[in-house]
Amino acid sequence: MLSLCLMVAACGSTVKNIPPSNPAPHGVSSAALPGEEYRIQPGDLLDIKFFYSPELNEQIPVRPDGRISLQLAQEVRAEGRTPAELTAILKETYSSELKKPDVTVIVRSFGNQRVYVDGEVGKPGLIPLTGPTTVLQAIAQSGGFVYTGNTTDVLVIRRSPEGQPLAMMVNLKKARDGSDLSQDIYLRPSDIVYVPRSAIANANLWIEQYLNRMIPRIGFIYSHPAGSGTIGIDTTSTFVTPIR
Repeated sequence: MLSLCLMVAACGSTVKNIPPSNPAPHGVSSAALPGEEYRIQPGDLLDIKFFYSPELNEQIPVRPDGRISLQLAQEVRAEGRTPAELTAILKETYSSELKKPDVTVIVRSFGNQRVYVDGEVGKPGLIPLTGPTTVLQAIAQSGGFVYTGNTTDVLVIRRSPEGQPLAMMVNLKKARDGSDLSQDIYLRPSDIVYVPRSAIANANLWIEQYLNRMIPRIGFIYSHPAGSGTIGIDTTSTFVTPIR
């Protein structure tokens, strides 16, 4: 997951960047409204019930590729569709096989209702979606921002129904101070939230890795606090301190 985030950050030409204020492509809107109809995800368990042909009833999980296979309908795509949309497709598919293709689709259980939070947060990892959840709420469940986190350039990575990664940059500093609450967008299942390091944190990391650790230590003479006139050698510091 971290590799994907770094790849997205470094290879902007391969990922479409969608500003939160602009409309996104169909099926991957940047703000999933709390009242919108549920769309089927991989891992969901579906009940397929035929009113006049109960022998065709099935309980089937949605495969990782987003499809289901039924007795008389092979390779039907379920991912990204609402139960009503999938019902209409199955009715049309079975119309050539049954006189009364009355069918209904029921989502029995939800298998992929989680998001991933990584980067400069207290507890990176999976966050279950038990209801409408915004980026700030997911980060709060992950322990909140650590002091090295960059709150102005938080990355939300989402996949389109075609599998294309789409990236949105949100400024959570504006959401936290109330100046622009639209930046705190609602998340969708399997979204990735990545909090990068701040510029100051990156500078401090560079100093630690390339100066303090790679440059040989410089010894210097200092006055020992134990007694007047006593001196010693300190080889633990990079910087030279004058003798007191």
